[in-house]
Amino acid sequence: MRLPLEVWKFVCLYMPPKTLNETPNFPSPIRIRIPAKMPPIEMPKGLPFSVDTWTPSSNRKKHHFLTHAHKDHSQGISTHASFPIYATPITKALTLNYYPHLNESLFVDIEIGQSIAVDDSLEGFTVTAFDANHCPGAVMFLFEGAFGNILHTGDCRLTPECLQRLPEKYVGKISREPKCRLDYVFLDCTFGTFSSKMPSKHVAIRQVIDCIWNHPDARVVYLTCDLLGQEEILVSVCQTFGSKIFIDKENNPECFQSLSLTVPDIISHDPSSRFHLFDGYPRLSERAEAKLAEARANLQPDPLIIRPSAQWFVYEDVSSEAYKRKTDRFKEARKDQFGIWHVCYSMHSSRDELEWALRLLAPRWVVSTTPECRAMELGYVKRHCSYGNLAPDDPLWKLLDIDLKAPFVNDEEASCTTSPFLMSRLEPSQERFSEKEISTVSSQAKESSVTLFGRARLGLDNSTLIYENIEKPVISYMDEEDVEVQLTKGTCADRDGPEGQQESKLNEREEIVKNSSIACSRKEVGENIRKLYRSMYVSAPKPLPSLVDLLNNRKRTKRRLLS
Repeated sequence: MRLPLEVWKFVCLYMPPKTLNETPNFPSPIRIRIPAKMPPIEMPKGLPFSVDTWTPSSNRKKHHFLTHAHKDHSQGISTHASFPIYATPITKALTLNYYPHLNESLFVDIEIGQSIAVDDSLEGFTVTAFDANHCPGAVMFLFEGAFGNILHTGDCRLTPECLQRLPEKYVGKISREPKCRLDYVFLDCTFGTFSSKMPSKHVAIRQVIDCIWNHPDARVVYLTCDLLGQEEILVSVCQTFGSKIFIDKENNPECFQSLSLTVPDIISHDPSSRFHLFDGYPRLSERAEAKLAEARANLQPDPLIIRPSAQWFVYEDVSSEAYKRKTDRFKEARKDQFGIWHVCYSMHSSRDELEWALRLLAPRWVVSTTPECRAMELGYVKRHCSYGNLAPDDPLWKLLDIDLKAPFVNDEEASCTTSPFLMSRLEPSQERFSEKEISTVSSQAKESSVTLFGRARLGLDNSTLIYENIEKPVISYMDEEDVEVQLTKGTCADRDGPEGQQESKLNEREEIVKNSSIACSRKEVGENIRKLYRSMYVSAPKPLPSLVDLLNNRKRTKRRLLS
Protein backbone atom coordinates (compact mmCIF):
# COMPACT_ATOMS: atom_id res chain seq x y z
CA MET A 1 0.00 0.00 0.00
CA ARG A 2 1.46 3.33 -1.04
CA LEU A 3 1.32 6.43 1.11
CA PRO A 4 -0.18 9.60 -0.38
CA LEU A 5 2.35 12.23 -1.39
CA GLU A 6 1.14 14.72 1.24
CA VAL A 7 1.62 12.15 4.01
CA TRP A 8 5.18 11.41 2.88
CA LYS A 9 5.96 15.13 2.75
CA PHE A 10 4.57 15.65 6.23
CA VAL A 11 6.37 12.68 7.77
CA CYS A 12 9.72 13.29 6.06
CA LEU A 13 9.82 17.04 6.73
CA TYR A 14 8.56 17.26 10.28
CA MET A 15 9.24 13.96 12.02
CA PRO A 16 12.55 14.10 13.94
CA PRO A 17 15.30 11.95 12.41
CA LYS A 18 15.60 9.87 15.57
CA THR A 19 11.91 9.02 15.40
CA LEU A 20 12.17 8.09 11.75
CA ASN A 21 15.15 5.81 12.39
CA GLU A 22 13.41 4.03 15.25
CA THR A 23 10.10 3.64 13.41
CA PRO A 24 9.84 0.45 11.33
CA ASN A 25 8.36 0.36 7.87
CA PHE A 26 4.66 1.12 7.90
CA PRO A 27 2.75 -2.16 8.19
CA SER A 28 -0.60 -2.81 6.60
CA PRO A 29 -2.89 -1.28 7.74
CA ILE A 30 -0.81 1.87 7.91
CA ARG A 31 -0.23 3.53 11.27
CA ILE A 32 0.73 7.16 10.96
CA ARG A 33 1.87 9.29 13.86
CA ILE A 34 1.46 12.98 13.12
CA PRO A 35 4.38 14.76 14.85
CA ALA A 36 4.19 18.06 16.65
CA LYS A 37 4.30 21.26 14.64
CA MET A 38 7.38 23.38 14.31
CA PRO A 39 7.42 26.75 16.09
CA PRO A 40 6.25 29.84 14.18
CA ILE A 41 8.55 31.97 12.06
CA GLU A 42 10.50 34.96 13.34
CA MET A 43 9.14 38.43 12.66
CA PRO A 44 11.06 40.65 10.20
CA LYS A 45 13.97 42.56 11.69
CA GLY A 46 12.40 45.91 10.82
CA LEU A 47 9.66 45.40 13.43
CA PRO A 48 10.11 46.27 17.13
CA PHE A 49 8.21 43.20 18.39
CA SER A 50 8.18 39.40 18.19
CA VAL A 51 5.21 37.04 18.19
CA ASP A 52 5.28 33.46 19.50
CA THR A 53 9.05 33.08 19.07
CA TRP A 54 11.54 32.71 21.93
CA THR A 55 15.08 32.59 20.59
CA PRO A 56 18.26 34.64 20.98
CA SER A 57 17.21 36.57 17.87
CA SER A 58 13.68 37.35 19.01
CA ASN A 59 15.01 38.20 22.47
CA ARG A 60 16.63 41.30 20.95
CA LYS A 61 13.16 42.69 20.31
CA LYS A 62 11.81 45.08 22.91
CA HIS A 63 8.23 43.78 22.98
CA HIS A 64 6.96 40.21 22.96
CA PHE A 65 3.51 38.78 22.26
CA LEU A 66 2.07 35.33 22.94
CA THR A 67 -1.06 34.46 20.97
CA HIS A 68 -2.05 31.32 22.92
CA ALA A 69 -0.74 28.66 25.28
CA HIS A 70 -0.03 25.74 22.95
CA LYS A 71 3.51 24.61 23.60
CA ASP A 72 4.69 24.87 20.00
CA HIS A 73 4.13 28.64 20.36
CA SER A 74 5.87 28.96 23.73
CA GLN A 75 8.84 26.75 22.91
CA GLY A 76 11.97 28.35 24.39
CA ILE A 77 10.08 30.81 26.57
CA SER A 78 11.67 29.45 29.75
CA THR A 79 15.14 30.30 28.40
CA HIS A 80 14.61 33.46 26.36
CA ALA A 81 11.66 35.17 28.03
CA SER A 82 12.07 38.87 28.78
CA PHE A 83 9.76 41.66 29.85
CA PRO A 84 7.18 42.51 28.60
CA ILE A 85 5.11 39.57 27.30
CA TYR A 86 1.62 40.59 26.21
CA ALA A 87 -0.97 37.80 26.57
CA THR A 88 -4.54 37.23 27.71
CA PRO A 89 -5.03 36.28 31.37
CA ILE A 90 -6.05 32.72 30.41
CA THR A 91 -2.96 32.30 28.22
CA LYS A 92 -0.78 33.66 31.01
CA ALA A 93 -2.29 31.28 33.58
CA LEU A 94 -1.89 28.25 31.31
CA THR A 95 1.69 29.19 30.39
CA LEU A 96 2.66 29.64 34.02
CA ASN A 97 1.08 26.26 34.65
CA TYR A 98 3.36 24.68 32.03
CA TYR A 99 6.44 26.69 33.11
CA PRO A 100 6.03 27.28 36.87
CA HIS A 101 9.50 28.79 37.23
CA LEU A 102 8.56 31.77 35.01
CA ASN A 103 8.05 35.06 36.80
CA GLU A 104 4.46 36.28 36.59
CA SER A 105 5.71 39.87 36.45
CA LEU A 106 6.98 39.21 32.90
CA PHE A 107 3.41 39.26 31.59
CA VAL A 108 1.23 42.20 30.67
CA ASP A 109 -2.47 41.33 30.50
CA ILE A 110 -4.41 42.22 27.39
CA GLU A 111 -8.07 41.30 27.13
CA ILE A 112 -9.90 40.28 23.96
CA GLY A 113 -11.09 43.46 22.27
CA GLN A 114 -8.69 45.65 24.25
CA SER A 115 -6.27 48.11 22.61
CA ILE A 116 -2.97 49.07 24.22
CA ALA A 117 -0.68 51.92 23.19
CA VAL A 118 2.88 50.60 23.39
CA ASP A 119 5.53 53.23 24.05
CA ASP A 120 8.80 52.77 22.27
CA SER A 121 11.83 55.05 22.22
CA LEU A 122 12.08 54.79 18.41
CA GLU A 123 8.51 54.27 17.24
CA GLY A 124 5.41 53.58 19.30
CA PHE A 125 2.49 51.52 18.07
CA THR A 126 -0.96 50.28 19.04
CA VAL A 127 -1.90 46.63 19.50
CA THR A 128 -5.41 45.17 19.73
CA ALA A 129 -6.35 41.59 20.60
CA PHE A 130 -9.16 39.73 18.79
CA ASP A 131 -10.60 36.27 19.36
CA ALA A 132 -8.79 33.71 17.18
CA ASN A 133 -11.46 30.95 17.45
CA HIS A 134 -8.76 28.43 18.32
CA CYS A 135 -8.48 27.59 22.03
CA PRO A 136 -9.16 29.31 25.39
CA GLY A 137 -7.36 32.65 25.50
CA ALA A 138 -6.16 32.46 21.87
CA VAL A 139 -6.07 35.83 20.10
CA MET A 140 -5.02 37.51 16.89
CA PHE A 141 -2.94 40.66 17.29
CA LEU A 142 -3.54 43.74 15.16
CA PHE A 143 -0.51 46.06 15.15
CA GLU A 144 -0.87 49.63 13.89
CA GLY A 145 2.11 51.96 13.67
CA ALA A 146 4.63 53.63 11.39
CA PHE A 147 5.50 50.19 9.99
CA GLY A 148 1.94 49.82 8.69
CA ASN A 149 -1.09 47.74 9.68
CA ILE A 150 -0.16 44.15 10.54
CA LEU A 151 -2.52 41.33 11.50
CA HIS A 152 -0.85 38.32 13.11
CA THR A 153 -3.42 35.52 13.32
CA GLY A 154 -1.44 33.13 15.50
CA ASP A 155 -3.29 29.84 15.22
CA CYS A 156 -6.85 30.55 14.17
CA ARG A 157 -9.96 29.42 12.38
CA LEU A 158 -11.18 32.35 10.30
CA THR A 159 -14.93 31.81 10.25
CA PRO A 160 -17.33 34.66 9.32
CA GLU A 161 -18.01 35.27 13.02
CA CYS A 162 -14.27 35.54 13.67
CA LEU A 163 -13.73 38.06 10.87
CA GLN A 164 -16.70 40.19 11.92
CA ARG A 165 -14.95 40.96 15.20
CA LEU A 166 -12.14 42.78 13.36
CA PRO A 167 -12.44 46.54 12.75
CA GLU A 168 -14.97 47.22 10.00
CA LYS A 169 -12.53 49.34 8.02
CA TYR A 170 -10.25 46.32 7.45
CA VAL A 171 -12.99 43.92 6.30
CA GLY A 172 -14.43 44.39 2.83
CA LYS A 173 -17.04 42.54 0.85
CA ILE A 174 -16.85 40.12 -2.04
CA SER A 175 -17.39 42.89 -4.59
CA ARG A 176 -15.69 45.73 -2.70
CA GLU A 177 -12.28 46.17 -1.08
CA PRO A 178 -12.04 47.31 2.54
CA LYS A 179 -11.79 51.00 3.30
CA CYS A 180 -8.34 50.50 4.80
CA ARG A 181 -6.21 47.63 3.52
CA LEU A 182 -3.98 45.64 5.83
CA ASP A 183 -0.35 45.93 4.82
CA TYR A 184 0.70 42.51 6.07
CA VAL A 185 -1.10 39.41 7.33
CA PHE A 186 0.91 36.71 9.09
CA LEU A 187 -1.44 33.81 8.43
CA ASP A 188 -1.98 30.39 9.98
CA CYS A 189 -1.73 28.01 6.99
CA THR A 190 -1.66 24.70 8.89
CA PHE A 191 -4.33 23.23 6.60
CA GLY A 192 -3.66 25.60 3.72
CA THR A 193 -3.30 22.72 1.27
CA PHE A 194 -6.50 20.94 2.32
CA SER A 195 -9.21 21.99 -0.13
CA SER A 196 -12.24 20.21 1.37
CA LYS A 197 -14.84 22.21 3.25
CA MET A 198 -14.61 21.31 6.92
CA PRO A 199 -17.67 21.28 9.21
CA SER A 200 -17.97 24.00 11.81
CA LYS A 201 -17.04 23.29 15.41
CA HIS A 202 -20.72 23.26 16.39
CA VAL A 203 -21.55 20.66 13.72
CA ALA A 204 -18.57 18.52 14.74
CA ILE A 205 -19.65 18.56 18.40
CA ARG A 206 -23.13 17.51 17.31
CA GLN A 207 -21.58 14.54 15.50
CA VAL A 208 -19.77 13.49 18.69
CA ILE A 209 -23.05 13.60 20.60
CA ASP A 210 -24.85 11.61 17.90
CA CYS A 211 -22.10 8.99 17.87
CA ILE A 212 -22.56 8.45 21.62
CA TRP A 213 -26.35 8.23 21.23
CA ASN A 214 -25.89 5.59 18.51
CA HIS A 215 -23.90 3.34 20.87
CA PRO A 216 -26.06 2.98 23.98
CA ASP A 217 -24.49 -0.39 24.86
CA ALA A 218 -21.00 1.07 25.30
CA ARG A 219 -20.37 1.08 29.03
CA VAL A 220 -17.27 3.25 28.67
CA VAL A 221 -16.78 6.14 26.26
CA TYR A 222 -13.20 7.25 25.68
CA LEU A 223 -12.87 10.83 24.38
CA THR A 224 -9.48 11.79 22.93
CA CYS A 225 -9.93 15.43 23.85
CA ASP A 226 -6.71 16.05 25.75
CA LEU A 227 -5.64 18.96 23.52
CA LEU A 228 -6.17 22.55 24.65
CA GLY A 229 -9.05 23.83 22.52
CA GLN A 230 -11.31 20.75 22.74
CA GLU A 231 -12.97 21.77 26.01
CA GLU A 232 -16.21 22.66 24.21
CA ILE A 233 -16.67 18.99 23.28
CA LEU A 234 -16.27 17.84 26.87
CA VAL A 235 -18.66 20.51 28.15
CA SER A 236 -21.32 19.54 25.59
CA VAL A 237 -21.00 15.83 26.44
CA CYS A 238 -21.23 16.60 30.14
CA GLN A 239 -24.33 18.77 29.71
CA THR A 240 -26.08 16.41 27.29
CA PHE A 241 -25.64 13.18 29.25
CA GLY A 242 -25.52 14.64 32.76
CA SER A 243 -22.28 12.93 33.65
CA LYS A 244 -18.86 14.31 34.46
CA ILE A 245 -15.67 13.10 32.78
CA PHE A 246 -12.96 11.13 34.55
CA ILE A 247 -9.40 12.38 34.05
CA ASP A 248 -6.46 10.37 35.30
CA LYS A 249 -4.47 13.02 37.14
CA GLU A 250 -1.40 10.82 37.63
CA ASN A 251 -1.00 9.79 33.98
CA ASN A 252 -2.11 13.07 32.43
CA PRO A 253 -1.21 15.85 34.89
CA GLU A 254 -0.87 18.69 32.35
CA CYS A 255 -4.29 18.08 30.84
CA PHE A 256 -5.81 17.80 34.32
CA GLN A 257 -4.31 21.12 35.37
CA SER A 258 -5.39 22.84 32.12
CA LEU A 259 -8.98 21.65 32.46
CA SER A 260 -8.93 22.65 36.13
CA LEU A 261 -8.25 26.21 34.95
CA THR A 262 -10.65 26.31 31.99
CA VAL A 263 -13.62 24.00 32.80
CA PRO A 264 -13.20 22.66 36.35
CA ASP A 265 -16.90 21.75 36.75
CA ILE A 266 -16.76 18.84 34.27
CA ILE A 267 -13.95 16.91 36.00
CA SER A 268 -14.74 13.68 37.81
CA HIS A 269 -12.38 11.86 40.16
CA ASP A 270 -14.43 8.64 39.98
CA PRO A 271 -12.93 6.05 37.57
CA SER A 272 -16.33 4.33 37.34
CA SER A 273 -17.71 7.25 35.34
CA ARG A 274 -18.93 6.31 31.86
CA PHE A 275 -16.86 9.03 30.18
CA HIS A 276 -13.07 8.95 30.31
CA LEU A 277 -10.49 11.30 28.83
CA PHE A 278 -8.18 9.34 26.53
CA ASP A 279 -4.69 10.42 25.41
CA GLY A 280 -4.51 11.13 21.69
CA TYR A 281 -0.76 10.36 21.54
CA PRO A 282 1.30 8.31 21.37
CA ARG A 283 0.25 5.08 19.59
CA LEU A 284 -3.47 5.77 19.79
CA SER A 285 -4.36 2.89 17.47
CA GLU A 286 -2.41 0.35 19.54
CA ARG A 287 -3.96 1.49 22.80
CA ALA A 288 -7.43 1.49 21.23
CA GLU A 289 -6.97 -2.10 20.08
CA ALA A 290 -5.80 -3.03 23.58
CA LYS A 291 -8.95 -1.53 25.15
CA LEU A 292 -11.17 -3.42 22.72
CA ALA A 293 -9.30 -6.69 23.32
CA GLU A 294 -9.55 -6.23 27.10
CA ALA A 295 -13.33 -5.72 26.94
CA ARG A 296 -13.84 -8.75 24.70
CA ALA A 297 -11.67 -10.90 26.96
CA ASN A 298 -13.93 -9.94 29.88
CA LEU A 299 -17.05 -10.62 27.77
CA GLN A 300 -18.08 -6.96 27.98
CA PRO A 301 -19.46 -4.71 25.22
CA ASP A 302 -16.88 -2.87 23.13
CA PRO A 303 -16.00 0.55 24.52
CA LEU A 304 -16.63 3.57 22.32
CA ILE A 305 -13.48 5.47 21.35
CA ILE A 306 -14.01 8.87 19.68
CA ARG A 307 -11.28 11.07 18.30
CA PRO A 308 -12.43 14.60 17.34
CA SER A 309 -9.61 15.89 15.12
CA ALA A 310 -9.01 16.98 11.55
CA GLN A 311 -5.62 15.26 11.27
CA TRP A 312 -7.08 11.88 10.30
CA PHE A 313 -9.17 13.43 7.54
CA VAL A 314 -6.34 15.54 6.17
CA TYR A 315 -3.66 12.85 6.16
CA GLU A 316 -5.69 9.63 5.88
CA ASP A 317 -4.67 7.03 3.30
CA VAL A 318 -7.11 7.35 0.40
CA SER A 319 -6.17 6.73 -3.18
CA SER A 320 -8.72 8.97 -4.87
CA GLU A 321 -8.32 12.75 -4.78
CA ALA A 322 -11.98 13.06 -5.78
CA TYR A 323 -12.94 11.11 -2.67
CA LYS A 324 -10.84 13.45 -0.53
CA ARG A 325 -12.87 16.38 -1.82
CA LYS A 326 -16.24 14.80 -1.02
CA THR A 327 -18.04 16.70 1.71
CA ASP A 328 -20.36 13.84 2.70
CA ARG A 329 -17.51 12.09 4.49
CA PHE A 330 -17.65 14.90 7.08
CA LYS A 331 -21.37 14.51 7.81
CA GLU A 332 -21.01 11.88 10.52
CA ALA A 333 -18.42 10.04 12.58
CA ARG A 334 -16.38 7.47 10.66
CA LYS A 335 -14.85 4.30 12.06
CA ASP A 336 -11.35 3.18 11.09
CA GLN A 337 -9.83 -0.30 11.05
CA PHE A 338 -8.66 0.02 14.65
CA GLY A 339 -12.13 0.64 16.06
CA ILE A 340 -11.69 4.42 16.53
CA TRP A 341 -14.52 6.74 15.52
CA HIS A 342 -13.25 9.96 13.91
CA VAL A 343 -15.03 13.31 13.80
CA CYS A 344 -13.60 16.22 11.81
CA TYR A 345 -13.17 18.85 14.52
CA SER A 346 -10.75 21.51 13.32
CA MET A 347 -9.24 24.47 15.13
CA HIS A 348 -7.53 25.64 11.91
CA SER A 349 -8.97 26.94 8.66
CA SER A 350 -9.03 24.89 5.50
CA ARG A 351 -7.84 26.26 2.17
CA ASP A 352 -11.35 27.42 1.23
CA GLU A 353 -11.77 29.36 4.47
CA LEU A 354 -8.37 31.00 4.05
CA GLU A 355 -9.11 32.01 0.45
CA TRP A 356 -12.46 33.44 1.48
CA ALA A 357 -10.94 35.39 4.39
CA LEU A 358 -8.17 36.85 2.19
CA ARG A 359 -10.73 38.01 -0.38
CA LEU A 360 -12.48 40.02 2.35
CA LEU A 361 -9.33 41.34 4.03
CA ALA A 362 -7.51 41.99 0.73
CA PRO A 363 -4.07 42.48 2.37
CA ARG A 364 -1.12 43.81 0.39
CA TRP A 365 1.14 40.99 1.58
CA VAL A 366 0.63 37.54 3.12
CA VAL A 367 3.23 35.53 5.04
CA SER A 368 2.70 31.98 6.25
CA THR A 369 3.45 31.43 9.95
CA THR A 370 3.68 27.67 9.37
CA PRO A 371 6.47 25.64 7.73
CA GLU A 372 6.83 25.21 3.97
CA CYS A 373 5.51 28.73 3.28
CA ARG A 374 2.10 27.29 2.40
CA ALA A 375 0.65 30.77 1.88
CA MET A 376 2.46 30.79 -1.47
CA GLU A 377 0.09 28.04 -2.65
CA LEU A 378 -3.04 30.09 -2.00
CA GLY A 379 -4.70 31.60 -5.05
CA TYR A 380 -4.91 35.09 -3.53
CA VAL A 381 -1.20 35.11 -2.74
CA LYS A 382 -0.27 33.94 -6.23
CA ARG A 383 -2.32 36.73 -7.81
CA HIS A 384 -1.51 39.66 -5.51
CA CYS A 385 1.74 39.01 -3.61
CA SER A 386 4.88 39.16 -5.75
CA TYR A 387 8.14 40.99 -5.22
CA GLY A 388 8.05 41.96 -8.87
CA ASN A 389 5.05 44.19 -8.15
CA LEU A 390 6.87 46.24 -5.53
CA ALA A 391 8.28 49.70 -6.15
CA PRO A 392 11.78 50.64 -4.94
CA ASP A 393 10.30 52.81 -2.19
CA ASP A 394 7.83 50.19 -0.96
CA PRO A 395 7.72 49.95 2.88
CA LEU A 396 8.29 46.20 2.67
CA TRP A 397 11.97 46.73 1.90
CA LYS A 398 12.36 48.73 5.13
CA LEU A 399 10.44 46.07 7.03
CA LEU A 400 12.90 43.45 5.81
CA ASP A 401 15.78 45.86 6.42
CA ILE A 402 16.82 45.80 2.74
CA ASP A 403 18.22 48.97 1.20
CA LEU A 404 17.87 49.04 -2.58
CA LYS A 405 19.96 52.23 -2.76
CA ALA A 406 23.02 50.66 -1.16
CA PRO A 407 26.05 49.87 -3.35
CA PHE A 408 25.80 46.65 -5.33
CA VAL A 409 27.64 43.62 -4.02
CA ASN A 410 29.54 41.19 -6.16
CA ASP A 411 28.00 37.96 -7.37
CA GLU A 412 29.79 35.89 -4.76
CA GLU A 413 28.39 37.98 -1.91
CA ALA A 414 24.94 38.05 -3.48
CA SER A 415 24.78 34.29 -3.56
CA CYS A 416 25.40 34.23 0.17
CA THR A 417 22.94 36.92 1.25
CA THR A 418 19.96 36.35 -0.96
CA SER A 419 16.97 34.88 0.85
CA PRO A 420 15.78 31.67 -0.84
CA PHE A 421 12.17 32.67 -0.26
CA LEU A 422 12.81 36.14 -1.64
CA MET A 423 14.26 34.88 -4.88
CA SER A 424 11.65 32.16 -5.27
CA ARG A 425 8.98 34.84 -5.47
CA LEU A 426 10.70 36.60 -8.37
CA GLU A 427 9.29 35.47 -11.69
CA PRO A 428 11.22 36.33 -14.84
CA SER A 429 8.22 38.02 -16.40
CA GLN A 430 7.61 40.22 -13.35
CA GLU A 431 11.13 40.94 -12.15
CA ARG A 432 11.86 44.64 -11.80
CA PHE A 433 15.04 44.41 -9.82
CA SER A 434 18.14 42.36 -10.38
CA GLU A 435 19.30 39.76 -7.91
CA LYS A 436 22.01 42.17 -6.84
CA GLU A 437 19.44 44.79 -5.92
CA ILE A 438 17.23 42.36 -4.03
CA SER A 439 20.10 40.81 -2.10
CA THR A 440 21.85 44.04 -1.13
CA VAL A 441 21.64 44.55 2.60
CA SER A 442 21.91 47.99 4.14
CA SER A 443 25.36 48.76 5.49
CA GLN A 444 23.69 50.79 8.21
CA ALA A 445 21.57 47.83 9.43
CA LYS A 446 21.44 47.17 13.14
CA GLU A 447 23.31 44.23 14.64
CA SER A 448 20.06 42.35 15.27
CA SER A 449 19.64 39.76 12.56
CA VAL A 450 16.06 38.59 12.86
CA THR A 451 15.17 37.81 9.27
CA LEU A 452 11.85 36.91 7.74
CA PHE A 453 12.99 33.49 6.53
CA GLY A 454 16.11 31.39 6.61
CA ARG A 455 18.50 31.06 9.55
CA ALA A 456 16.28 32.90 12.03
CA ARG A 457 13.51 30.43 11.24
CA LEU A 458 15.50 27.95 13.31
CA GLY A 459 16.14 30.41 16.11
CA LEU A 460 19.76 31.02 15.16
CA ASP A 461 21.54 34.31 15.28
CA ASN A 462 22.37 35.41 11.77
CA SER A 463 20.91 34.32 8.47
CA THR A 464 24.16 35.01 6.63
CA LEU A 465 26.28 32.94 9.00
CA ILE A 466 24.87 29.86 7.36
CA TYR A 467 27.54 30.26 4.70
CA GLU A 468 30.30 31.54 6.92
CA ASN A 469 32.11 28.22 7.37
CA ILE A 470 31.37 26.90 3.89
CA GLU A 471 34.21 27.13 1.43
CA LYS A 472 33.34 28.95 -1.76
CA PRO A 473 34.74 26.68 -4.50
CA VAL A 474 35.28 27.99 -7.96
CA ILE A 475 32.70 26.28 -10.12
CA SER A 476 32.90 26.66 -13.86
CA TYR A 477 29.33 25.38 -14.37
CA MET A 478 30.51 23.07 -17.16
CA ASP A 479 28.06 20.23 -17.75
CA GLU A 480 28.55 17.11 -19.83
CA GLU A 481 27.35 18.77 -23.02
CA ASP A 482 30.04 21.46 -22.67
CA VAL A 483 32.63 18.73 -22.22
CA GLU A 484 31.46 17.07 -25.40
CA VAL A 485 31.77 20.37 -27.29
CA GLN A 486 35.35 20.80 -26.12
CA LEU A 487 36.15 17.23 -27.11
CA THR A 488 34.89 17.81 -30.63
CA LYS A 489 37.12 20.88 -30.88
CA GLY A 490 40.15 19.12 -29.43
CA THR A 491 42.97 17.18 -31.01
CA CYS A 492 41.37 13.75 -30.85
CA ALA A 493 40.68 13.85 -34.60
CA ASP A 494 44.43 14.04 -35.27
CA ARG A 495 44.97 10.55 -33.82
CA ASP A 496 45.20 7.71 -36.30
CA GLY A 497 42.49 5.04 -36.19
CA PRO A 498 39.31 4.70 -34.06
CA GLU A 499 41.17 3.23 -31.06
CA GLY A 500 43.47 6.22 -30.84
CA GLN A 501 40.52 8.61 -31.13
CA GLN A 502 38.63 6.80 -28.37
CA GLU A 503 41.64 6.80 -26.02
CA SER A 504 42.25 10.47 -26.71
CA LYS A 505 38.64 11.31 -25.99
CA LEU A 506 38.75 9.58 -22.63
CA ASN A 507 42.02 11.26 -21.62
CA GLU A 508 40.87 14.70 -22.68
CA ARG A 509 37.53 14.20 -20.97
CA GLU A 510 39.27 13.39 -17.68
CA GLU A 511 41.52 16.44 -18.04
CA ILE A 512 38.60 18.81 -18.76
CA VAL A 513 36.57 17.59 -15.81
CA LYS A 514 39.62 17.80 -13.56
CA ASN A 515 40.40 21.37 -14.61
CA SER A 516 36.80 22.49 -14.24
CA SER A 517 36.89 21.42 -10.56
CA ILE A 518 33.32 20.21 -10.80
CA ALA A 519 33.90 16.99 -8.93
CA CYS A 520 35.96 18.66 -6.23
CA SER A 521 33.53 21.52 -5.71
CA ARG A 522 30.55 19.22 -5.51
CA LYS A 523 32.27 17.14 -2.88
CA GLU A 524 33.23 20.19 -0.82
CA VAL A 525 29.78 21.72 -0.93
CA GLY A 526 28.12 18.40 -0.14
CA GLU A 527 30.28 17.84 2.93
CA ASN A 528 29.64 21.34 4.28
CA ILE A 529 25.93 20.99 3.66
CA ARG A 530 25.95 17.72 5.56
CA LYS A 531 27.75 19.41 8.46
CA LEU A 532 25.14 22.17 8.40
CA TYR A 533 22.29 19.68 8.58
CA ARG A 534 23.97 17.82 11.42
CA SER A 535 24.40 21.07 13.36
CA MET A 536 20.63 21.61 13.14
CA TYR A 537 19.90 18.00 14.16
CA VAL A 538 18.26 17.32 10.81
CA SER A 539 19.09 14.41 8.58
CA ALA A 540 20.76 15.37 5.31
CA PRO A 541 18.46 14.94 2.32
CA LYS A 542 19.16 12.17 -0.18
CA PRO A 543 18.57 12.41 -3.93
CA LEU A 544 15.45 10.77 -5.27
CA PRO A 545 16.10 7.27 -6.68
CA SER A 546 14.30 8.24 -9.87
CA LEU A 547 16.64 11.22 -10.33
CA VAL A 548 19.71 9.06 -9.71
CA ASP A 549 18.51 6.55 -12.30
CA LEU A 550 17.89 9.33 -14.79
CA LEU A 551 21.39 10.75 -14.34
CA ASN A 552 22.97 7.31 -14.60
CA ASN A 553 21.07 6.58 -17.82
CA ARG A 554 22.28 9.87 -19.24
CA LYS A 555 25.87 9.04 -18.35
CA ARG A 556 25.59 5.61 -19.95
CA THR A 557 24.20 7.19 -23.11
CA LYS A 558 27.14 9.60 -23.24
CA ARG A 559 29.62 6.76 -22.86
CA ARG A 560 28.00 4.81 -25.68
CA LEU A 561 28.22 7.88 -27.92
CA LEU A 562 31.92 8.24 -27.11
CA SER A 563 32.61 4.62 -27.85
